[in-house]
Amino acid sequence: MDEIIKIDLFGEEFRFKPDGQVNNPEKVAQYLTDYIQEAEGMFQSKSSGRNKMAILLLAAMNLSKDFHELKLQHSEFERDVEKKMSSLVKKIDKGLE
Repeated sequence: MDEIIKIDLFGEEFRFKPDGQVNNPEKVAQYLTDYIQEAEGMFQSKSSGRNKMAILLLAAMNLSKDFHELKLQHSEFERDVEKKMSSLVKKIDKGLE
């Protein structure tokens, strides 16, 4: 994958080369841009150097919160699937007796 992804943050362009494990790197970059724009909208004034750091920190915190919530949901889903599989295995075992 020789693709270079560009992200524009605060009028400055950043480029990165995603590793081979990233599917849809453009989409990943767009998610980041969306989180930053959302955080930027929470600040009244124009982005000064100081506000840029606060905006990036707020975006990172929002991303972290969403990631944590998704991990919890995934864990709950795994537990539900495991319970259902266990129940099905027990039913199948009873049916074979």
